[in-house]
Amino acid sequence: MSSYSDGYWWSPDGLRLHYRDYAGGEDDRPPLLCLPGLTRNARDFEPLAARLAGDWRLICPDMRGRAESAQAKDPMTYVPLTYLQDISRLLADLAITRFVAVGTSLGGIITMLIAATHREWLAGALLNDVGPTLEEAGLARIRTYVGIGQSHPSWVHAARALEESNRDVYPAYGLDQWLAMAKRLYRLNSAGRIVLDYDMRIAEPLRVASDEAGVDMWPVMQAFRGIPTLLLRGERSDLLSAATAARMVEEIGPDAELAIIPHVGHTPLLDEPASVVAIDRLLARVLNG
Repeated sequence: MSSYSDGYWWSPDGLRLHYRDYAGGEDDRPPLLCLPGLTRNARDFEPLAARLAGDWRLICPDMRGRAESAQAKDPMTYVPLTYLQDISRLLADLAITRFVAVGTSLGGIITMLIAATHREWLAGALLNDVGPTLEEAGLARIRTYVGIGQSHPSWVHAARALEESNRDVYPAYGLDQWLAMAKRLYRLNSAGRIVLDYDMRIAEPLRVASDEAGVDMWPVMQAFRGIPTLLLRGERSDLLSAATAARMVEEIGPDAELAIIPHVGHTPLLDEPASVVAIDRLLARVLNG
């Protein structure tokens, strides 16, 4: 595993939040700000860091309520606008004013909000299997498991549970890959059980908003014009449709590249061969201006 240092910062409403800081990169290289998905955490970017740390600095936050970050007092703050406020405070504390955003799922929604509010911060952007329109089939699947506590006696049991619920997403995975994923998603609790590493209450805003129309995010695509942007879509994704991904490229224009990641659903883990090639092309575009 690539080496990193643990860092902490305070949210505007007084929560102590955690991030991993993988050092590296030349002074002229912007850091990569890696923003995880809804139930994920900083560990989700271990494969990316293993490949890029040293050449690039990676900053990987645990969003509030995940892993080593404090849980929110009010579960209704588990929403993208609050996450944006948290991340803005982290960037201010680190005196970072320009970076490449790597946003997986929820992290991609936060990246879109950054583009809408502070596009000058973005030296580049990666939107991993997420867009302005999300398919109801994928949202319904997510609601079936988010916020439902699980407890397992061993890591193998946790891995097998992941396989049972996600085999359609990663059909080619073997036990080693399921174990690696389990160790990114779960933790060992004080009773010696393997449990999910997030506050179960992150599901509450999803339940409240499940029948409401969301904000139209399509106009935000124009904010990515002039910014090297990579769109990743899992070939089997039930959250980001092929039509939505194609329209995103059209809306952003020539600065956008779409890469389809074979044999995976929502979401690619950024270590697939097609992801690696596409990410390297994005970073080359960032460096070449």
